[in-house]
Order: sequence, then C-alpha cells, then structure tokens
Amino acid sequence: MPTKTFKVTIHMVSSLDGIIAKKDSVSWFETSDHYEKGVTVTKHDAEEFLKTIDCYVMGARTYEHALELSKSNGWAYGDVPTIVLTHRNLPVDRPNIEIYSGDLNKLVDERLKPNYKNVWVAGGAMLAKDFIRLKLADEIRLSVIPIILGNGTLFFDNIGQEQALHLKGVTAYKSGMIEICYEIRK
Repeated sequence: MPTKTFKVTIHMVSSLDGIIAKKDSVSWFETSDHYEKGVTVTKHDAEEFLKTIDCYVMGARTYEHALELSKSNGWAYGDVPTIVLTHRNLPVDRPNIEIYSGDLNKLVDERLKPNYKNVWVAGGAMLAKDFIRLKLADEIRLSVIPIILGNGTLFFDNIGQEQALHLKGVTAYKSGMIEICYEIRK
C-alpha cells in the first residue's frame, strides 16, 4: 500500500549558465563569494534536512562520480537507500546501493511509492529530463552557484516539451548560492 504522502524531488546544482558538470573538476561548487543578507546554514541544519530524504535515485555517471569523490570525502549519501539506474555492470560496495535497469514508471509505482515518502533524484541531466517527461517528478530544487562556467553538461537542453512550474520558494545563502524550488504542474 502506497505511503500517504509521496514526493519525487529533482535536485540539481548548476552554474548561472545552467552547467551541472564539467569534465575536469567540481571545484566550482566551492565559492568565495559572500552575500551579507544571505542565510547561514549550520551543519546541524543540513543534517536535519538530509534526514528527511528516504531514498536517492541517480544515473550511472553521477554514481561513478560520487564513488570517485567518496575516496577522499566519504560517501555523501550516507546509509540512505540509493538506486542507481543503469544498464551497465557497476561496482557496488555498500549494502544500501541497488542497481536498477528497467521502466521508470514501474520503479516509481512498484518500488518507490510503497516504501518511501521523500525521494530525491540526485543526478544527472538525462535522468531528470526522463522524470519530467514521464510526469514522475513533483518538484525541482535548483541550487545556483555564483559562477558562469561557459561549457559543460547543461541541466536542460532539448527537453522536448513545455512544462509549467509553480514557484514554491527561493533562499539566498551567505555563500552567494541561491536555491529555487519549483512545483511541477501536472
């Protein structure tokens, strides 16, 4: 039986020009900017927020990138169940990681809805577009870093359909990053 409240959130971090990944680094995620009127987030605030996420869904390239970063920074997703969508045979060294290859509607209806309340699609661009096209996502949370990168992987390029959104909130942080949250109109 599905849980009473179920939400799929697409979360993405991008530059101002919509770039979500560069081949050479993630150093652009760190900013030296300072916005005086911005909100400060404590480690406790971040930890409490992350506890609200029941499950992560990510594509293979995002997973491989997270694995590489985990070598020096630890696994960013903790013990939260993480489903990696791929047709490839990828290494799995944590009990909370599961590989899935199949229909996204079936994944959401048969696996996610019955077991979770707050699912985050944590990357990549193709997977996010698929969730939007299939009307499986409920909201988009976009964190915009104060930088223009000029090239790399775009968050949205040729999504192929118009999608109405409703602004739910905007937060400006001391780091100069802004978070925009949109409800996806269905």
